[in-house]
Amino acid sequence: MSALDSKLKAALDSREQRQIRRRLADPSQDEGLVDFHTNDYLSLCHSTDLRNSFLKKLQSSPDVLGSGGSRLLVNGEAHSALEVRLAKFFNSPAALLFNSGFDANVGFFSCIPQPGDIMVYDEHIHASVHDGIRASRVGDTSYAFEHNSLTALGDLLLRLMKEHPGLCRGDKSIFIAVESLYSMDGTLAPLAQIVEMMETLFPKGNGYVVVDEAHATGVYGPQCKGLVALLGLEQRVLARLHTFGKALAGSGAVVLTNTLIRDYMLNYARSLIYTTSLSYPNIISVDCSFDLLENGTAKKLATQLLNLSTHFSTLLLSLLSARSIPPELLSLPQHLAAIPPNTPPVTVPSLARLPTPIIPVMTSRPRPLSAYLRAKGMNARPITWPTVPKGKDRIRVCLHAGNTREEVEALANAMVEWAENEMKNPKENSQIEGLGPTKDSVSQVSYAKL
Repeated sequence: MSALDSKLKAALDSREQRQIRRRLADPSQDEGLVDFHTNDYLSLCHSTDLRNSFLKKLQSSPDVLGSGGSRLLVNGEAHSALEVRLAKFFNSPAALLFNSGFDANVGFFSCIPQPGDIMVYDEHIHASVHDGIRASRVGDTSYAFEHNSLTALGDLLLRLMKEHPGLCRGDKSIFIAVESLYSMDGTLAPLAQIVEMMETLFPKGNGYVVVDEAHATGVYGPQCKGLVALLGLEQRVLARLHTFGKALAGSGAVVLTNTLIRDYMLNYARSLIYTTSLSYPNIISVDCSFDLLENGTAKKLATQLLNLSTHFSTLLLSLLSARSIPPELLSLPQHLAAIPPNTPPVTVPSLARLPTPIIPVMTSRPRPLSAYLRAKGMNARPITWPTVPKGKDRIRVCLHAGNTREEVEALANAMVEWAENEMKNPKENSQIEGLGPTKDSVSQVSYAKL
């Protein structure tokens, strides 16, 4: 075995021993299971209307296969038309397509902040933003703040203003990166307050807010445009990222911003310049999905989705309380601990009252719970370190417009049933499907799904 092979194998063996080794899922093992884990929030992946519309447009399209190369070499008519459509739909001066949300974040954050500028980001921001910042020219002037904490953000900004006088003079720029809906916790950023804070502290206009709307696209706002549009902040944020691979059942992403930044990224964003652009079928698929946003179909699905979310959270909370389940065994996080019933899910601008399609169910034993749910015909995946911090293990429940009330009720009941079994005989139940007796034991069957 070569030195390289030895080092790679040792790293993987270490992850195996610590029970954090990732593997691709075996799709055959998911057949017949109720989906509580994908990002297909509006269930458009299985929509016959979307499928038929896509096939019809594909058949009549003059360009079908490939894309021809980089956007700088081949600016396909369909690509250009979609950007024009998205800029108008989202009320943005300009739009620029990327092959993925990851590419878009890396492209933006690696080139837009200039030397001497400051980067601030929520500690739960996506890995792509971290990679973009690492590739940028801001050096070591990047800072995290406590997740969704306005107090922590304000304290950090005031400290940075003292340490960097150029911020007060307007000689330097400061960027803050947040997500509108966070994928692991299902929390919503206090966007209006963040924007207000930046405008107040940096009246010279050198404070910029950048919002990743990946998980909010298709779920919130007028015509499901996202949280920025719901709050009327379109003209008060520097850039928005919307991805097509989650609720919209497509592929790719778009950065909405001004024409100057768009032109700058065309010249300096390496993740855009040095890659073949999205294929024509990708573009046609996304175009069909936006037909559903514009004609109101997505709005109806989003309402159904978020009503299911409220129903599930309310039911689970009630069951946990009635059965006296210890919170370390099974619980909902604090921000979901008191969701008001019968809340209009899409039209109410108070973020504290908005349900989300992402519901983290906290548990010290996520893999045994996931295995138990699989045995009951439900696919809800365990999320553990290093994806989330140590001690924050969970089952991340992702709901979909295509789920039924009966399915989400069965999920809540099965979770509580598992917890009750654990309370009666934790050692016996910890060995389900080959699990060892320790607290963090892992089923090889369920672990292979990560």
